[in-house]
Amino acid sequence: MSASRRWIIGIAAACVGVLVIALGGLAWWLPSDAQVAARVATEFEQRTGVALRVGAAHWTLRPGLSLELDELATAQKEPITVRRLVLHASLRELLARRIRVDDVEIEGAVFPRASAREFRGRGDGSPAALGAFTMDPVPVGQVRFDDVTWIDRRGIALAYDGRIEFDPGWMPRRAEVSRRGVTPPARLELTREGEGIDRWRTDIEVAGGTWSGTAAVQALPEGNLRLHADLVPRDVDIVGLTSAFGRKTAVEGRINGRTEVMAEGANPIEWWQVLHTRTRFTVRPALLRGFDLARAVSTAGISRGGQTPLDELAGTLDTQGTENGIVLRYTNLKARSGLLTASGSATMLNRKVDGELAVDIVDGVVGVPLKVGGTLDAPELSLTGGALAGAAIGSAVLPGVGTAIGARIGQRMEQLFGDPSPKGAAKKKKRAAP
Repeated sequence: MSASRRWIIGIAAACVGVLVIALGGLAWWLPSDAQVAARVATEFEQRTGVALRVGAAHWTLRPGLSLELDELATAQKEPITVRRLVLHASLRELLARRIRVDDVEIEGAVFPRASAREFRGRGDGSPAALGAFTMDPVPVGQVRFDDVTWIDRRGIALAYDGRIEFDPGWMPRRAEVSRRGVTPPARLELTREGEGIDRWRTDIEVAGGTWSGTAAVQALPEGNLRLHADLVPRDVDIVGLTSAFGRKTAVEGRINGRTEVMAEGANPIEWWQVLHTRTRFTVRPALLRGFDLARAVSTAGISRGGQTPLDELAGTLDTQGTENGIVLRYTNLKARSGLLTASGSATMLNRKVDGELAVDIVDGVVGVPLKVGGTLDAPELSLTGGALAGAAIGSAVLPGVGTAIGARIGQRMEQLFGDPSPKGAAKKKKRAAP
């Protein structure tokens, strides 16, 4: 399958499938609105295996050919719905059995993730699937959408507005996508750098800052498409960024750095499933909510709640799309403030946190190892089993500094000989049992 055909499947799968079916109904000479609605529903089910309810259909020949479909809904547990879909096409092209539509308008659509995934692998967009029609080099001039909502695996619904203008081969010439009703704006603009050049200027305005650079697509010999983008975030407010997309964060501040985006697959839908990003970031100043590092060190026990102000937080964030959600991996974390310095790493998946930190307090406490656990809503800090045992020994010998030194010794013992705590010993005995 050619790269351009894969772009057809990926970029416009949501509209071209309905477009082909709907325009197929117009092959009947002067059909009634009811006949067109029935034809669309029948063809959709035959091609996808999913029934479609069409509330109403209306088509006109003047001033140009247009077809309007209202109140569309798939027969699924969580139906995909479209309040209004309008197609404006060239009658001459359609009579010649060529699919060429100047404009597609989509209003009030809702796409639950689980329902959209049911269409994976249904039809391949090959010429035979188009019946007697063939694709024009530019089958769709532009797609405009308002209030189109995507519902993710956690039930978070995000609405978007936008417009995409196409060049031959389904390559976007220009695209604008924005989060509906978000202030300050969260908006993406893509502009192709030249005809035949598969590279786009990428400008993102979000959370009072920018995230801009270039994105490129490469057609691979085996037929897949590879996406690569280099973007530079400047003064992006982290709380504003996450809230614009229905998420929460434990870090406050403005991010600067550099982002690399990578993905490979048959189409943009597959890109999203395997999307990998790497951001080297600096936040200056920063505030950690839900974490009180100083209290966790001073108590040598479990600490929940509180906050930690930082002069600077830096590190690398890798994100990876998986079937179970997006995995976030923080590495080379470095934090400093007037009270402490810290280093470490952490992994997050479905809001669960797992990580380790080494905290240095200026007033004589050095290198205390902490375990990060819990969730983003209720994170907790604690010493690991081996480090906790060492801390108790160290406190008996030399309070204060002794606690920290003992913790480091305990951590080292755990790394070399296993967890020396009673809990760790019980685990070791259980593993050794026949």
